[in-house]
Amino acid sequence: MSDIADPALAESGGARIEWAEAQMPVLRSIRERFGVQRPLDGLVVAACLHVTAETAVLTRTLVAGGAQVALCAANPLATQDEVAAALAQDDGVEVFARHGEDLDTFAGHVADVLDRVPQITIDDGADLLVTLHAARPDLLDGLLGGTEETTSGLVRLRAMQADGRLARPVLAVNEARAERVFNDHYGTAQSTLDGILRATNLLLAGRTVVVLGYGPTGRGIALRARGAGAQVVVCEVDPIAGLDARMEGFEVMPSLAAAERGDVFITVTGAPAVLGRDHFERMKDGAVLANAGHFDVEIDLEALRAIGGPGRAVRPLVEQHALADGRRLNLLASGRVVNLAAGEGHPASVMDLSFALQALSVEHLAAVGGGLAPGVHPVPDDIDREVARLKLSSLGVELDELTAEQRRYRRSWE
Repeated sequence: MSDIADPALAESGGARIEWAEAQMPVLRSIRERFGVQRPLDGLVVAACLHVTAETAVLTRTLVAGGAQVALCAANPLATQDEVAAALAQDDGVEVFARHGEDLDTFAGHVADVLDRVPQITIDDGADLLVTLHAARPDLLDGLLGGTEETTSGLVRLRAMQADGRLARPVLAVNEARAERVFNDHYGTAQSTLDGILRATNLLLAGRTVVVLGYGPTGRGIALRARGAGAQVVVCEVDPIAGLDARMEGFEVMPSLAAAERGDVFITVTGAPAVLGRDHFERMKDGAVLANAGHFDVEIDLEALRAIGGPGRAVRPLVEQHALADGRRLNLLASGRVVNLAAGEGHPASVMDLSFALQALSVEHLAAVGGGLAPGVHPVPDDIDREVARLKLSSLGVELDELTAEQRRYRRSWE
């Protein structure tokens, strides 16, 4: 039995899913094959993902392959209630998600999904697998494995692996080459700025944007902020990433120094308290704080409220904190991932590739998961290449091929 906000929203949710599906040709082609071959027949798949129209297209693909799918929300503020209603009413998917649900409800919904005794999990933040190992180890015997969509989730899973606690194989979808290039660099970068602009209606041109973290996502955000006319400062802990940012032409400095310079701050590190009290005390009046990391830990909310009070809503997704000296700091989307909490997340054409990787990874686990050793595994290269090939084909792009002589040359050591 699903737990959704309003079944009457199903019609509008169906229309929203159709719009997304029209922009997801790769996943559509996989669904057509799944419908014929039924590679997931009878499998129970538990998914903890952002409940959006794009996720619905993935869910329908898994159902077409024969899977029984139970879905809960990875981020309550990203849940589209109309999409949840459409999946529950029209597709027979058990959905446990309500926009804005509190933490207790969220934890209950994770438990509801696990009660379906999954054989494969799909995570966006590792909540299903962490809960399975910590609270429901009785269900691990029947688990073939899982997939993980985010860097933050993989950090948790690798910590479990290092402690000898990860008992099943997990495919690191977030680290597939196609995912890194398309999802992180283009998708999160564009949707992060989109979420900030929707929430604030700021003009970025002429402002100083501080990007904390220069991985694939931070790099994309920095490039797109510069493209919008902003002066961009990068803060890093990794010397190679810092050097890359400097060679790209960005200013690179410690975050405390950047705190005095920035107008807009964007955290994208996967680490807690990247912006804390010492930063807040140095910031300009009117500074905007946004988080693009998965969990709402990168901005120290407790410290912000300790020096700026509980805050007041000055716009629907802007919480303003007034410091004792009169300076005002503006927190976006309660510190949650801004591209989803204040925007719509990635464009459907980006999620087409990400969720194609997910669908084929689930198919791979269904076929060989029982033979994989426990631990975090890369997505097989043939899956990575196939998804990229399908995406290029959908764009009408053709590639060259090596000649027989070129292949012989590359195999030779002489």
